[in-house]
Amino acid sequence: MKIAVFDLDHTLLAADSDYLWGQFLVEQGHVDREAYERENRRFYEEYQAGTLDILKFCSFSLKPLSQHSMETLQAWRRQFIREKIEPVVAAGAPALLERHRAEGATLLITSATNRFVTEPIAELLGVPHLIGTDPEIRDGRYTGQVAGLPNFQGGKVVRLREWLAAQPRAYTHMTAYSDSRNDIPLLEMADQAVAVDPDDVLRDEAVKRGWQVISLRQAPSGAEG
Repeated sequence: MKIAVFDLDHTLLAADSDYLWGQFLVEQGHVDREAYERENRRFYEEYQAGTLDILKFCSFSLKPLSQHSMETLQAWRRQFIREKIEPVVAAGAPALLERHRAEGATLLITSATNRFVTEPIAELLGVPHLIGTDPEIRDGRYTGQVAGLPNFQGGKVVRLREWLAAQPRAYTHMTAYSDSRNDIPLLEMADQAVAVDPDDVLRDEAVKRGWQVISLRQAPSGAEG
C-alpha cells in the first residue's frame, strides 16, 4: 500500500497560508494593522530561517480565533479561501495529486499551519487526510492555545507516526514532498523524498542525498534533477 504525504505551504500552494491568513485579518480590519502585520512578518521570516519558536507563534496566530465566535470565523474563512487561497494553488499541484490518486495511493497533507486554516484547503485540493497543528476548543470556542503537539519540524514525524499507527492497514511505501528545511526530518522518514521548489538549505540537502527536486509552479511539474 502506498501513501503520498504533502507539505502544504510553498509546496501544494505557491504561498504560505498562515501568513496569508494574517494578511487577510489585517486587510479586513479584524486585528491591529501595524502591530499584527509587523509580528506576522517577523514570525514568517523566522520560519524561513529555521529559527521559529512554534509555541510563541501559535500563541500569536491563534489569539484572534479566541476573540470571535465560530460562526464569525467560518464566514471570514470562506472569504479567505476564495480571495487568498484559490489563486495560489501551485499550477502543477492538481496533476501531481491526481497522479498519486491514479496509482491508488492514500493522500495526506501535513502542515504546521493550524487546522482551522488548512481544513478547507485540503478539501479544496481533494486531499482526504490532514494533519495540522490543532487549536484547542472548549465550549464551542477556540481558546487561543494549542491542543497536543504542534505539527512542526520533528513534531511532524511524531504526529505522522501516530497517524499511521492508527490506520487499519499498513503502508509499505511512502513518498513525501516539501519545500522547507524545517521538513528534513519528514523527508528522511520517506521511502522517496521529493524537494518541491526548495529553500537553499533543503536544495543543498536534496542534492547531497540524491533526492529528486521538482517545481510545481508551472503545470505540468517537471524534474530539475
